[in-house]
Amino acid sequence: MRGVEITGTAQHEAWEARALPPVEQLRADLWSIPVPIPHNPLRYVSVYAFALDGGGIGLLDTGWGSDESWAALTGGLAQLGADVTDVRGALVTHLHHDHLGLAARVREASGAWIAMHPADAGPVGRFSTIGAQGFVDAEVAFLVRLGAPREDAVSDVGPADRYEAFTSMAVPDRLLEDGDHADLPGWRLRAVHTPGHTPGHLCFAEERTGLFFAGDHVLPRISPNISTSPAGAADPLGDFLDSLAAVRDLDPVEVLPAHEWRFRGLDARVDALTAHHEQRLTELLAAVRRHPGSTPWDLAAHLTWSRPWEQYERRMRIFAVTETDAHLRLLGSRGLVRSSDGPVPTWTLALR
Repeated sequence: MRGVEITGTAQHEAWEARALPPVEQLRADLWSIPVPIPHNPLRYVSVYAFALDGGGIGLLDTGWGSDESWAALTGGLAQLGADVTDVRGALVTHLHHDHLGLAARVREASGAWIAMHPADAGPVGRFSTIGAQGFVDAEVAFLVRLGAPREDAVSDVGPADRYEAFTSMAVPDRLLEDGDHADLPGWRLRAVHTPGHTPGHLCFAEERTGLFFAGDHVLPRISPNISTSPAGAADPLGDFLDSLAAVRDLDPVEVLPAHEWRFRGLDARVDALTAHHEQRLTELLAAVRRHPGSTPWDLAAHLTWSRPWEQYERRMRIFAVTETDAHLRLLGSRGLVRSSDGPVPTWTLALR
């Protein structure tokens, strides 16, 4: 990509070979540990391990909550001469299971603290309260409101037992707001609140080295999913685009994302992501013009995706529909479309 330089060459080569990249020492006191995500096209999350002044290890993200992922995390720590019991604290960029999933197990093994932004910590606590069936019921009702036939919504969401792990993740015991510095001795990791992918997504700007830990906010190849959710932000795509603009000119030495590979050229990548969403907005506006009075469920079928729409089902279809809804809401905030009232709102062009 023009203006973006791949710096994680071993990660990129492993990606091309469809293999797991190696554990890498990035600085004298910093390592990346690839932790696999079972049955997921993203393949792995990069967990970053920091050597701390006075001893011990700090982590940025923890990995998917599975035995396979736990073995990769503990094996990676062993390669750098550490053990999970050496972990003093874990920063979590956001609430998704591939980032938070192992946090409870890390805390149980080491006594480490877990830190997140309050806007993601709150939902994690609610998930544990409502349980898996409550989570399923809320998501089915939300998809029906977006225009899904109930039987399709029930089928796509699936049974409650599929969500037991997602509704029993670690509730953090520390909170980090925008501008706070993480309690990792020897490091100056400043939290940068970047809502969009989730309401409480955090990046971390390391002020001592100039590194930028981007989480899922800015990835080198793909656009992170920006979706609406039952109790989420009113305009997640608007939040995401604002968050992109906020980090564009940081000019870090290197960007260290949670997936794929490390790179330079944050400004160029931000520009490409922004342009991608503007193109999607233009395509969606044209679809609304051609199909007035449609729901997000209907409109998603009229957009361009990575494969034919007929092949979309389950979580892929949910992400596509909720991403379409996020784009509709931003078009609405710009005064270009409007939604009807009622239990299942439909969208038309705004009168001008």
